[in-house]
Amino acid sequence: MRGALLQVTNDRTGVLLGDEIVAARSLWRRVRGLLGRRGLASGEGLWIEPCSSIHMFFMRFAIDAVFTDRDGRVVRAVPRLEPWRVAVGGRGAQAVLELPAGTIERSATQAGDLLRVSPAADRARRE
Repeated sequence: MRGALLQVTNDRTGVLLGDEIVAARSLWRRVRGLLGRRGLASGEGLWIEPCSSIHMFFMRFAIDAVFTDRDGRVVRAVPRLEPWRVAVGGRGAQAVLELPAGTIERSATQAGDLLRVSPAADRARRE
């Protein structure tokens, strides 16, 4: 995946959900999503905005989906969303964070949590 990288942290737990999150804000990037990928490594993900629902048609792997409102507050967390399924964020959903399956459980992310989204640290500094 290419594009601007974001870092997302759960404000309540202090857990880093990912530091290689690609922002998908253009129509093409939102439509393409994770199609064609074989999986997500720890720390990777996709932030789709605007977005209130997603589908897993033609996907090859399960993901965790975290829907947020415009302020970054979690309105719904969907763990282990399998291929060929649909998930709706519900009332107030404005964006979704797609993460490796198991991230929601590992981070104890739940509805009501606030996600802090910021530019990721320079890749050269992290390596």
